[in-house]
Amino acid sequence: MREIEIKQNDAGQRFDKYLKKLLCNASSSFIYKMLRKKNIVLNGKKADGSEKLKSGDFVKLFLSDETYLKFTVNSEVVQKEYEALRNLPVKDLQVVFEDDDILVINKPSGLLSQKANPNDISANEWILAYLIQTGKLSFEDFMTFRPSICNRLDRNTSGLLIAGKSLKGLQEMAKVLQERTVKKYYRCIVAGEWKETTYLKGYLTKDEAPNRVTITDTKISDESKEIETEYRPVTNWKGYTELEVHLITGRSHQIRAHLASVGCPVIGDTKYGDTSVNRYFRDQQKLRFQLLHAYRMELEDGRVLIAEVPAKFQEVRTFLTENKRK
Repeated sequence: MREIEIKQNDAGQRFDKYLKKLLCNASSSFIYKMLRKKNIVLNGKKADGSEKLKSGDFVKLFLSDETYLKFTVNSEVVQKEYEALRNLPVKDLQVVFEDDDILVINKPSGLLSQKANPNDISANEWILAYLIQTGKLSFEDFMTFRPSICNRLDRNTSGLLIAGKSLKGLQEMAKVLQERTVKKYYRCIVAGEWKETTYLKGYLTKDEAPNRVTITDTKISDESKEIETEYRPVTNWKGYTELEVHLITGRSHQIRAHLASVGCPVIGDTKYGDTSVNRYFRDQQKLRFQLLHAYRMELEDGRVLIAEVPAKFQEVRTFLTENKRK
């Protein structure tokens, strides 16, 4: 017999969903059979799986060690993963905000938000490592719940990245992001002079093979998604502008492709940018990534989260100011 106490990270979900994560190699029919036969009970009582779990609940599994190990993940494999994260260097992780349910970091350029390949180290791994190393994610919790990011940034875009530390945090942030009650603002430096606040609408169509999008004024296929973006000039130099971008919709590559489509590509953007401009800043400023930064979020409860721009961003500002590009 095994007894498991429900912790905060697993509270709020249906009992059957928890069991399907715990006994991930078991069929649904097996789990419901064990519930009917009272081989799995909740707080000492028969359960049907529809119960909502609360922190402090106790689950008892009257299963042999052989059966339990057969249907759960390989604890040795998980322990190895946990230890690797415990030893992952995260000294450069910039935490912008943290409470019991969410963690917000300032992601650097060049770091994936989530793994693209099994061997990748992404911001998600940095976050898990931080929580483990600060004693906020135990091995017991790690076995059944993995904190995860709620929004994504392109590899070469820096700035605010939100992770759910608890199931509650994941669910609530997913809801507000989907409903667009979070206002998201970016900073970028573009080639071209932008003089006034402009609201742009259009349609974005993605070609999966080259991972590239096309911006059009009208819908060109069933895959075309409507996009909305607002741009406000912050600073002007001769031939260049720093913009604050209000991302109203959040489609893949939306800001970069939208700006390129109106003749003002983001500096350093190798996919949609201007090759000669990028070459100039690579030679002059050793610029390796696009100057696009998720700068500010305004949450529905009034909280405002700000991630300071990276050092290279500020260096280019200074360079343009001193040289004035005239």
